[in-house]
Amino acid sequence: MSDRPLARSASSSPAPRSEAAPSEALHRLDAATMAARVAKRELTAAALVEAALARIEEVNPAVNAVVRRMDDEARRAAELADRAAADGQPLGALHGVPVTVKINIDQRGHPTDNGTALYQDLVAAADNPVVANLRAAGAIVVGRTNAPVYSMRWFTDNTLHGATYNPWHREYTVGGSSGGAAASVSSGMVPIAHGNDIGGSVRYPAFCNGLVGLRPSYGRVPSFNGTAKGAGSVASQLMAVQGPIARTVRDVELAFAAMAVPHIDDPRTGTMPAPLQPAPRRAAVLARSTWPDCHPTAARAVEQAAQALAAAGWDVVEAVPPGLDELHRMWAAITIPDLMSALEPVLPAAGDPNIVTAVAYWRQALGEFTAADGLAAVARRHGLLRQWQRFLAGWPVIVMPTSLQPPFARLADVESPAMAAQVMRAQAPLLAISVLGLPALSVPTGLAGVDTVHGRIDLPTGVQLVAAPGREDLCLAAGFVVEAAMPRLCPIDPR
Repeated sequence: MSDRPLARSASSSPAPRSEAAPSEALHRLDAATMAARVAKRELTAAALVEAALARIEEVNPAVNAVVRRMDDEARRAAELADRAAADGQPLGALHGVPVTVKINIDQRGHPTDNGTALYQDLVAAADNPVVANLRAAGAIVVGRTNAPVYSMRWFTDNTLHGATYNPWHREYTVGGSSGGAAASVSSGMVPIAHGNDIGGSVRYPAFCNGLVGLRPSYGRVPSFNGTAKGAGSVASQLMAVQGPIARTVRDVELAFAAMAVPHIDDPRTGTMPAPLQPAPRRAAVLARSTWPDCHPTAARAVEQAAQALAAAGWDVVEAVPPGLDELHRMWAAITIPDLMSALEPVLPAAGDPNIVTAVAYWRQALGEFTAADGLAAVARRHGLLRQWQRFLAGWPVIVMPTSLQPPFARLADVESPAMAAQVMRAQAPLLAISVLGLPALSVPTGLAGVDTVHGRIDLPTGVQLVAAPGREDLCLAAGFVVEAAMPRLCPIDPR
Protein backbone atom coordinates (compact mmCIF):
# COMPACT_ATOMS: atom_id res chain seq x y z
CA MET A 1 0.00 0.00 0.00
CA SER A 2 1.05 3.62 -0.36
CA ASP A 3 0.03 5.86 2.53
CA ARG A 4 0.31 9.54 3.23
CA PRO A 5 3.05 10.51 5.70
CA LEU A 6 1.77 10.71 9.24
CA ALA A 7 1.65 14.12 10.90
CA ARG A 8 4.57 14.32 13.32
CA SER A 9 3.81 15.60 16.79
CA ALA A 10 5.49 18.77 17.93
CA SER A 11 8.40 18.33 20.31
CA SER A 12 10.34 20.70 22.49
CA SER A 13 13.46 18.57 22.02
CA PRO A 14 16.17 20.03 19.80
CA ALA A 15 16.10 18.97 16.17
CA PRO A 16 18.96 16.93 14.71
CA ARG A 17 22.03 19.06 14.02
CA SER A 18 21.75 18.43 10.30
CA GLU A 19 19.33 16.50 8.16
CA ALA A 20 20.25 14.71 4.97
CA ALA A 21 21.03 16.99 2.08
CA PRO A 22 18.33 16.77 -0.61
CA SER A 23 20.84 15.25 -3.05
CA GLU A 24 22.17 12.66 -0.61
CA ALA A 25 21.25 9.11 -1.64
CA LEU A 26 20.39 7.67 1.74
CA HIS A 27 19.63 4.26 0.26
CA ARG A 28 23.32 3.89 -0.53
CA LEU A 29 24.39 4.20 3.11
CA ASP A 30 25.22 1.03 4.99
CA ALA A 31 23.35 0.18 8.18
CA ALA A 32 26.32 0.94 10.45
CA THR A 33 26.55 4.46 9.04
CA MET A 34 22.80 4.97 9.28
CA ALA A 35 22.69 3.94 12.94
CA ALA A 36 25.75 6.00 13.84
CA ARG A 37 24.31 9.14 12.23
CA VAL A 38 20.94 8.64 13.93
CA ALA A 39 22.72 8.25 17.28
CA LYS A 40 24.64 11.49 16.64
CA ARG A 41 21.36 13.17 15.61
CA GLU A 42 22.76 13.92 12.18
CA LEU A 43 19.91 11.95 10.59
CA THR A 44 16.44 10.97 11.69
CA ALA A 45 14.88 7.55 11.52
CA ALA A 46 12.01 9.24 9.70
CA ALA A 47 14.35 10.37 6.92
CA LEU A 48 15.77 6.88 6.56
CA VAL A 49 12.34 5.28 6.45
CA GLU A 50 11.08 7.79 3.88
CA ALA A 51 14.17 7.11 1.76
CA ALA A 52 13.55 3.36 1.97
CA LEU A 53 9.88 3.76 1.04
CA ALA A 54 10.79 6.01 -1.86
CA ARG A 55 13.34 3.49 -3.10
CA ILE A 56 10.79 0.68 -2.83
CA GLU A 57 8.37 2.80 -4.85
CA GLU A 58 11.07 3.42 -7.46
CA VAL A 59 12.59 -0.02 -8.00
CA ASN A 60 10.31 -2.66 -6.53
CA PRO A 61 8.05 -2.80 -9.62
CA ALA A 62 11.07 -4.04 -11.59
CA VAL A 63 12.11 -6.77 -9.13
CA ASN A 64 9.06 -7.57 -6.98
CA ALA A 65 11.11 -8.18 -3.84
CA VAL A 66 8.79 -6.56 -1.30
CA VAL A 67 5.34 -8.13 -1.58
CA ARG A 68 3.77 -6.49 1.47
CA ARG A 69 4.45 -2.86 2.32
CA MET A 70 3.76 -1.32 5.70
CA ASP A 71 4.30 2.38 5.16
CA ASP A 72 2.11 3.66 8.01
CA GLU A 73 3.50 1.17 10.50
CA ALA A 74 7.09 2.00 9.55
CA ARG A 75 6.44 5.74 9.83
CA ARG A 76 4.96 5.32 13.28
CA ALA A 77 7.97 3.27 14.36
CA ALA A 78 10.31 5.94 12.98
CA GLU A 79 8.48 8.66 14.90
CA LEU A 80 8.90 6.68 18.12
CA ALA A 81 12.56 6.03 17.30
CA ASP A 82 13.24 9.72 16.80
CA ARG A 83 11.42 10.58 20.00
CA ALA A 84 13.60 8.09 21.90
CA ALA A 85 16.75 9.62 20.41
CA ALA A 86 15.59 13.13 21.26
CA ASP A 87 14.86 12.09 24.84
CA GLY A 88 18.34 10.66 25.28
CA GLN A 89 17.17 7.08 25.73
CA PRO A 90 19.63 4.21 25.16
CA LEU A 91 19.68 3.31 21.48
CA GLY A 92 20.16 -0.11 19.94
CA ALA A 93 22.85 -0.93 17.42
CA LEU A 94 20.34 -0.70 14.54
CA HIS A 95 18.32 2.25 15.81
CA GLY A 96 16.35 3.74 12.91
CA VAL A 97 17.69 1.33 10.28
CA PRO A 98 15.09 0.10 7.74
CA VAL A 99 14.99 -3.70 7.27
CA THR A 100 12.82 -6.30 5.55
CA VAL A 101 11.44 -9.61 6.86
CA LYS A 102 10.71 -12.75 4.85
CA ILE A 103 7.10 -13.89 4.38
CA ASN A 104 7.64 -17.26 6.09
CA ILE A 105 8.33 -15.68 9.51
CA ASP A 106 5.69 -14.39 11.93
CA GLN A 107 5.40 -10.63 12.18
CA ARG A 108 2.69 -9.22 14.41
CA GLY A 109 -0.36 -8.08 12.45
CA HIS A 110 0.74 -9.56 9.13
CA PRO A 111 0.07 -12.89 7.40
CA THR A 112 2.71 -15.60 7.37
CA ASP A 113 1.53 -16.69 3.95
CA ASN A 114 4.47 -18.86 2.82
CA GLY A 115 3.81 -17.80 -0.76
CA THR A 116 0.40 -19.47 -1.07
CA ALA A 117 -3.17 -18.24 -0.92
CA LEU A 118 -3.85 -21.05 1.56
CA TYR A 119 -2.31 -18.90 4.29
CA GLN A 120 -2.91 -15.37 3.10
CA ASP A 121 -5.25 -14.81 6.06
CA LEU A 122 -2.97 -16.49 8.62
CA VAL A 123 -2.17 -13.32 10.58
CA ALA A 124 0.42 -13.55 13.33
CA ALA A 125 -0.52 -12.37 16.81
CA ALA A 126 3.11 -11.96 17.89
CA ASP A 127 6.54 -11.47 16.39
CA ASN A 128 8.84 -14.38 15.75
CA PRO A 129 11.79 -13.97 18.19
CA VAL A 130 14.14 -13.01 15.36
CA VAL A 131 11.82 -10.14 14.41
CA ALA A 132 11.44 -9.13 18.06
CA ASN A 133 15.23 -9.10 18.42
CA LEU A 134 15.66 -6.86 15.38
CA ARG A 135 13.05 -4.45 16.71
CA ALA A 136 14.71 -4.46 20.15
CA ALA A 137 17.93 -3.35 18.45
CA GLY A 138 16.03 -0.42 16.94
CA ALA A 139 15.50 -1.73 13.40
CA ILE A 140 12.34 -0.65 11.58
CA VAL A 141 10.57 -3.17 9.34
CA VAL A 142 9.42 -1.51 6.11
CA GLY A 143 8.23 -4.55 4.17
CA ARG A 144 7.93 -8.31 3.83
CA THR A 145 9.86 -10.11 1.12
CA ASN A 146 8.95 -12.81 -1.37
CA ALA A 147 9.88 -16.50 -1.25
CA PRO A 148 8.86 -19.66 -3.11
CA VAL A 149 6.02 -21.73 -1.70
CA TYR A 150 7.15 -23.24 1.62
CA SER A 151 10.60 -21.77 0.88
CA MET A 152 11.71 -24.97 -0.84
CA ARG A 153 13.29 -23.86 -4.11
CA TRP A 154 16.50 -22.21 -5.35
CA PHE A 155 14.26 -19.82 -7.33
CA THR A 156 11.80 -17.25 -6.00
CA ASP A 157 8.32 -17.16 -7.49
CA ASN A 158 4.83 -18.24 -6.53
CA THR A 159 1.30 -17.83 -7.83
CA LEU A 160 0.27 -15.60 -4.91
CA HIS A 161 2.89 -12.87 -5.26
CA GLY A 162 4.51 -13.59 -8.63
CA ALA A 163 8.19 -13.83 -9.51
CA THR A 164 11.07 -11.93 -7.95
CA TYR A 165 13.75 -10.86 -10.42
CA ASN A 166 17.48 -10.55 -10.04
CA PRO A 167 18.47 -6.85 -10.30
CA TRP A 168 21.60 -7.88 -12.24
CA HIS A 169 19.71 -9.73 -14.96
CA ARG A 170 16.01 -10.58 -15.05
CA GLU A 171 16.53 -13.88 -16.81
CA TYR A 172 18.75 -15.36 -14.09
CA THR A 173 17.71 -16.55 -10.66
CA VAL A 174 17.61 -14.13 -7.78
CA GLY A 175 18.24 -17.19 -5.63
CA GLY A 176 16.03 -18.97 -3.17
CA SER A 177 14.47 -19.22 -0.93
CA SER A 178 15.35 -15.77 0.48
CA GLY A 179 15.34 -14.27 -3.00
CA GLY A 180 13.07 -11.37 -2.13
CA ALA A 181 15.25 -10.57 0.88
CA ALA A 182 18.39 -10.45 -1.27
CA ALA A 183 16.80 -8.36 -4.01
CA SER A 184 15.53 -5.85 -1.44
CA VAL A 185 19.15 -5.31 -0.35
CA SER A 186 20.94 -5.49 -3.69
CA SER A 187 18.57 -2.95 -5.25
CA GLY A 188 19.01 -0.54 -2.34
CA MET A 189 15.59 -0.71 -0.69
CA VAL A 190 17.14 -1.57 2.70
CA PRO A 191 20.69 -2.26 3.94
CA ILE A 192 19.73 -5.41 5.89
CA ALA A 193 17.23 -8.18 5.21
CA HIS A 194 16.15 -11.15 7.27
CA GLY A 195 16.46 -14.57 5.66
CA ASN A 196 16.56 -18.22 6.66
CA ASP A 197 18.61 -21.20 5.56
CA ILE A 198 18.04 -24.97 5.70
CA GLY A 199 20.04 -25.84 2.61
CA GLY A 200 21.47 -22.55 1.41
CA SER A 201 18.56 -20.11 1.41
CA VAL A 202 20.61 -17.21 2.81
CA ARG A 203 23.94 -17.96 1.18
CA TYR A 204 22.68 -18.72 -2.33
CA PRO A 205 20.58 -15.54 -2.78
CA ALA A 206 23.52 -13.53 -1.39
CA PHE A 207 25.76 -15.21 -3.98
CA CYS A 208 23.31 -14.52 -6.84
CA ASN A 209 23.00 -10.83 -5.87
CA GLY A 210 26.61 -9.87 -5.04
CA LEU A 211 25.87 -9.64 -1.30
CA VAL A 212 27.10 -10.89 2.05
CA GLY A 213 24.94 -13.53 3.75
CA LEU A 214 25.50 -15.35 7.03
CA ARG A 215 24.24 -18.79 7.90
CA PRO A 216 24.78 -18.82 11.69
CA SER A 217 25.59 -21.94 13.70
CA TYR A 218 22.75 -24.17 14.78
CA GLY A 219 21.13 -22.62 17.85
CA ARG A 220 22.61 -19.12 17.63
CA VAL A 221 19.50 -17.20 16.48
CA PRO A 222 16.10 -18.01 18.02
CA SER A 223 13.02 -18.67 15.93
CA PHE A 224 9.44 -19.70 16.63
CA ASN A 225 6.30 -19.18 14.57
CA GLY A 226 3.19 -19.11 16.73
CA THR A 227 1.15 -19.58 13.54
CA ALA A 228 2.79 -22.95 12.84
CA LYS A 229 0.61 -26.02 13.05
CA GLY A 230 2.06 -29.34 14.15
CA ALA A 231 5.58 -30.31 15.13
CA GLY A 232 8.64 -29.17 13.24
CA SER A 233 10.43 -31.72 11.08
CA VAL A 234 13.65 -33.34 12.26
CA ALA A 235 15.46 -31.77 9.30
CA SER A 236 14.24 -28.31 10.28
CA GLN A 237 15.20 -28.81 13.90
CA LEU A 238 18.69 -29.89 12.88
CA MET A 239 19.42 -27.52 10.03
CA ALA A 240 17.04 -24.53 9.76
CA VAL A 241 18.56 -21.24 10.92
CA GLN A 242 17.76 -17.52 10.67
CA GLY A 243 20.38 -15.11 9.34
CA PRO A 244 21.04 -11.69 7.82
CA ILE A 245 21.76 -10.57 4.25
CA ALA A 246 23.51 -7.23 3.73
CA ARG A 247 25.85 -5.36 1.43
CA THR A 248 28.84 -5.37 3.80
CA VAL A 249 30.43 -7.72 6.30
CA ARG A 250 30.14 -5.04 8.97
CA ASP A 251 26.37 -4.80 8.51
CA VAL A 252 26.05 -8.59 8.67
CA GLU A 253 28.05 -8.54 11.91
CA LEU A 254 25.72 -5.90 13.39
CA ALA A 255 22.58 -7.70 12.27
CA PHE A 256 23.78 -11.06 13.55
CA ALA A 257 24.57 -9.59 16.97
CA ALA A 258 21.07 -8.13 17.07
CA MET A 259 19.42 -11.40 16.01
CA ALA A 260 21.44 -13.72 18.26
CA VAL A 261 19.67 -13.03 21.54
CA PRO A 262 18.32 -16.24 23.15
CA HIS A 263 14.57 -16.63 23.56
CA ILE A 264 12.53 -18.92 25.76
CA ASP A 265 10.37 -20.10 22.84
CA ASP A 266 13.33 -21.73 21.05
CA PRO A 267 14.92 -24.47 23.17
CA ARG A 268 17.82 -24.75 20.72
CA THR A 269 19.20 -21.35 21.59
CA GLY A 270 21.37 -20.37 24.48
CA THR A 271 24.06 -17.87 25.29
CA MET A 272 27.24 -18.87 23.51
CA PRO A 273 30.38 -18.11 25.55
CA ALA A 274 32.82 -15.74 23.91
CA PRO A 275 35.94 -17.45 22.53
CA LEU A 276 38.75 -17.34 25.10
CA GLN A 277 41.30 -16.34 22.49
CA PRO A 278 41.34 -15.59 18.79
CA ALA A 279 42.15 -18.52 16.55
CA PRO A 280 45.29 -18.44 14.42
CA ARG A 281 44.85 -16.86 11.01
CA ARG A 282 44.93 -20.10 9.07
CA ALA A 283 42.65 -21.18 6.24
CA ALA A 284 42.13 -24.38 4.26
CA VAL A 285 41.25 -23.82 0.62
CA LEU A 286 39.41 -26.39 -1.45
CA ALA A 287 41.33 -27.00 -4.67
CA ARG A 288 39.68 -27.31 -8.07
CA SER A 289 40.20 -31.08 -7.96
CA THR A 290 37.82 -31.34 -4.97
CA TRP A 291 34.87 -30.86 -7.29
CA PRO A 292 35.97 -31.60 -10.88
CA ASP A 293 32.67 -30.22 -12.21
CA CYS A 294 33.22 -26.83 -10.56
CA HIS A 295 32.67 -24.00 -13.04
CA PRO A 296 35.81 -21.93 -13.78
CA THR A 297 34.20 -18.79 -12.34
CA ALA A 298 33.53 -20.57 -9.03
CA ALA A 299 37.06 -21.96 -8.90
CA ARG A 300 38.50 -18.54 -9.68
CA ALA A 301 36.47 -16.97 -6.87
CA VAL A 302 38.02 -19.41 -4.38
CA GLU A 303 41.48 -18.58 -5.72
CA GLN A 304 40.81 -14.85 -5.37
CA ALA A 305 39.64 -15.23 -1.78
CA ALA A 306 42.66 -17.38 -0.93
CA GLN A 307 45.00 -14.81 -2.45
CA ALA A 308 43.37 -12.04 -0.43
CA LEU A 309 43.84 -13.96 2.81
CA ALA A 310 47.45 -14.85 1.97
CA ALA A 311 48.23 -11.22 1.12
CA ALA A 312 46.87 -10.23 4.54
CA GLY A 313 49.26 -12.61 6.28
CA TRP A 314 47.05 -15.67 6.68
CA ASP A 315 48.60 -19.15 6.42
CA VAL A 316 46.68 -20.66 3.49
CA VAL A 317 46.94 -24.28 2.28
CA GLU A 318 44.97 -26.57 0.01
CA ALA A 319 43.21 -29.20 2.09
CA VAL A 320 39.97 -31.17 1.96
CA PRO A 321 37.81 -31.74 5.06
CA PRO A 322 36.49 -35.28 5.61
CA GLY A 323 33.39 -36.75 4.02
CA LEU A 324 32.52 -33.85 1.74
CA ASP A 325 30.60 -35.84 -0.87
CA GLU A 326 28.99 -38.00 1.80
CA LEU A 327 27.58 -34.87 3.45
CA HIS A 328 25.85 -33.86 0.22
CA ARG A 329 24.08 -37.23 0.12
CA MET A 330 23.41 -37.06 3.85
CA TRP A 331 21.36 -33.87 3.40
CA ALA A 332 19.09 -35.74 1.02
CA ALA A 333 18.93 -38.81 3.26
CA ILE A 334 17.70 -36.70 6.16
CA THR A 335 15.34 -34.33 4.34
CA ILE A 336 13.61 -36.63 1.85
CA PRO A 337 11.97 -39.15 4.22
CA ASP A 338 11.23 -36.39 6.72
CA LEU A 339 10.63 -32.89 5.40
CA MET A 340 9.98 -33.69 1.75
CA SER A 341 7.66 -36.61 2.48
CA ALA A 342 5.59 -34.39 4.74
CA LEU A 343 5.41 -31.64 2.14
CA GLU A 344 4.50 -33.64 -0.94
CA PRO A 345 0.91 -34.51 0.05
CA VAL A 346 0.04 -30.86 0.77
CA LEU A 347 1.73 -29.27 -2.24
CA PRO A 348 -1.14 -29.64 -4.76
CA ALA A 349 -3.45 -27.64 -2.48
CA ALA A 350 -1.01 -24.71 -2.58
CA GLY A 351 -2.15 -23.94 -6.12
CA ASP A 352 1.38 -23.54 -7.47
CA PRO A 353 2.35 -25.98 -10.25
CA ASN A 354 6.02 -25.01 -10.11
CA ILE A 355 6.55 -26.15 -6.53
CA VAL A 356 4.93 -29.51 -7.32
CA THR A 357 7.19 -29.98 -10.34
CA ALA A 358 10.31 -28.75 -8.58
CA VAL A 359 9.90 -31.11 -5.61
CA ALA A 360 9.15 -34.06 -7.92
CA TYR A 361 12.34 -33.34 -9.86
CA TRP A 362 14.28 -33.01 -6.60
CA ARG A 363 13.19 -36.51 -5.66
CA GLN A 364 14.38 -37.85 -9.00
CA ALA A 365 17.71 -36.05 -8.71
CA LEU A 366 18.45 -36.98 -5.10
CA GLY A 367 17.09 -40.52 -5.03
CA GLU A 368 14.77 -42.35 -2.68
CA PHE A 369 15.50 -42.71 1.03
CA THR A 370 13.57 -44.48 3.77
CA ALA A 371 13.00 -43.41 7.35
CA ALA A 372 15.70 -45.92 8.35
CA ASP A 373 18.09 -44.20 5.94
CA GLY A 374 17.28 -40.87 7.57
CA LEU A 375 17.93 -42.17 11.08
CA ALA A 376 21.22 -43.72 9.98
CA ALA A 377 22.25 -40.42 8.41
CA VAL A 378 21.49 -38.50 11.60
CA ALA A 379 23.61 -40.99 13.55
CA ARG A 380 26.48 -40.75 11.06
CA ARG A 381 26.27 -36.96 11.10
CA HIS A 382 27.52 -36.87 14.70
CA GLY A 383 30.74 -38.66 13.80
CA LEU A 384 31.39 -36.48 10.77
CA LEU A 385 30.84 -33.34 12.81
CA ARG A 386 33.48 -34.57 15.24
CA GLN A 387 35.90 -35.09 12.34
CA TRP A 388 35.19 -31.62 10.97
CA GLN A 389 35.75 -30.03 14.37
CA ARG A 390 39.16 -31.73 14.53
CA PHE A 391 39.93 -30.46 11.04
CA LEU A 392 38.83 -26.93 11.98
CA ALA A 393 41.03 -27.02 15.07
CA GLY A 394 43.99 -27.05 12.69
CA TRP A 395 42.52 -24.87 9.97
CA PRO A 396 39.94 -22.59 11.62
CA VAL A 397 38.48 -21.25 8.35
CA ILE A 398 37.63 -23.17 5.18
CA VAL A 399 37.37 -21.31 1.87
CA MET A 400 35.06 -23.09 -0.55
CA PRO A 401 32.61 -22.33 -3.35
CA THR A 402 29.17 -21.06 -2.45
CA SER A 403 27.75 -22.78 -5.52
CA LEU A 404 29.57 -24.86 -8.13
CA GLN A 405 27.88 -22.96 -10.99
CA PRO A 406 27.00 -19.34 -11.82
CA PRO A 407 23.38 -18.33 -11.17
CA PHE A 408 21.06 -20.48 -13.26
CA ALA A 409 18.48 -19.24 -15.73
CA ARG A 410 15.15 -18.48 -14.08
CA LEU A 411 12.93 -21.53 -13.55
CA ALA A 412 15.72 -23.95 -14.51
CA ASP A 413 14.58 -26.29 -11.73
CA VAL A 414 11.27 -26.93 -13.49
CA GLU A 415 12.70 -27.13 -17.01
CA SER A 416 13.48 -30.87 -16.91
CA PRO A 417 14.64 -33.57 -14.50
CA ALA A 418 18.14 -33.36 -16.00
CA MET A 419 18.38 -29.61 -15.44
CA ALA A 420 16.97 -29.94 -11.94
CA ALA A 421 19.70 -32.47 -11.22
CA GLN A 422 22.32 -29.95 -12.38
CA VAL A 423 20.85 -27.33 -10.07
CA MET A 424 20.95 -29.67 -7.09
CA ARG A 425 24.48 -30.82 -7.84
CA ALA A 426 25.67 -27.21 -7.98
CA GLN A 427 24.51 -26.68 -4.40
CA ALA A 428 26.63 -29.49 -2.94
CA PRO A 429 28.87 -27.03 -1.02
CA LEU A 430 25.82 -25.37 0.54
CA LEU A 431 24.12 -28.60 1.56
CA ALA A 432 27.27 -30.08 3.12
CA ILE A 433 27.58 -27.18 5.56
CA SER A 434 23.86 -27.18 6.38
CA VAL A 435 23.97 -30.83 7.45
CA LEU A 436 26.68 -30.10 10.02
CA GLY A 437 25.03 -26.94 11.38
CA LEU A 438 28.22 -24.93 10.90
CA PRO A 439 28.42 -21.17 10.42
CA ALA A 440 29.18 -20.01 6.88
CA LEU A 441 29.51 -16.55 5.38
CA SER A 442 28.82 -15.99 1.69
CA VAL A 443 31.03 -13.15 0.43
CA PRO A 444 31.03 -11.64 -3.08
CA THR A 445 34.24 -11.64 -5.10
CA GLY A 446 33.17 -9.42 -7.99
CA LEU A 447 31.62 -10.07 -11.38
CA ALA A 448 32.49 -12.72 -13.95
CA GLY A 449 31.58 -12.92 -17.61
CA VAL A 450 29.42 -15.96 -18.35
CA ASP A 451 28.46 -17.19 -21.82
CA THR A 452 24.69 -17.63 -21.95
CA VAL A 453 21.88 -17.82 -24.48
CA HIS A 454 21.60 -14.06 -23.95
CA GLY A 455 25.23 -13.55 -24.93
CA ARG A 456 28.11 -12.93 -22.56
CA ILE A 457 26.85 -11.27 -19.42
CA ASP A 458 28.38 -10.31 -16.09
CA LEU A 459 26.99 -12.10 -13.04
CA PRO A 460 28.11 -11.94 -9.40
CA THR A 461 30.55 -14.51 -8.04
CA GLY A 462 31.49 -15.39 -4.49
CA VAL A 463 32.76 -17.86 -1.92
CA GLN A 464 31.62 -19.18 1.44
CA LEU A 465 33.84 -19.02 4.50
CA VAL A 466 33.18 -21.80 7.01
CA ALA A 467 34.21 -22.15 10.67
CA ALA A 468 33.58 -24.35 13.71
CA PRO A 469 30.30 -24.21 15.66
CA GLY A 470 29.89 -20.91 17.44
CA ARG A 471 32.78 -19.27 15.57
CA GLU A 472 30.88 -16.82 13.40
CA ASP A 473 33.58 -14.38 14.49
CA LEU A 474 36.12 -16.28 12.38
CA CYS A 475 33.84 -16.29 9.33
CA LEU A 476 33.46 -12.53 9.74
CA ALA A 477 37.19 -11.94 10.33
CA ALA A 478 38.04 -13.73 7.09
CA GLY A 479 35.12 -12.00 5.39
CA PHE A 480 36.48 -8.55 6.21
CA VAL A 481 39.78 -9.50 4.53
CA VAL A 482 38.18 -10.90 1.40
CA GLU A 483 35.73 -8.00 1.15
CA ALA A 484 38.53 -5.43 1.35
CA ALA A 485 40.23 -6.99 -1.67
CA MET A 486 37.11 -7.12 -3.86
CA PRO A 487 34.93 -4.48 -5.54
CA ARG A 488 31.71 -3.52 -3.78
CA LEU A 489 28.85 -4.46 -6.10
CA CYS A 490 25.66 -3.13 -4.53
CA PRO A 491 23.29 -1.36 -4.45
CA ILE A 492 22.45 -1.67 -8.11
CA ASP A 493 19.65 -0.19 -10.20
CA PRO A 494 17.61 -3.09 -11.63
CA ARG A 495 18.39 -3.88 -15.23
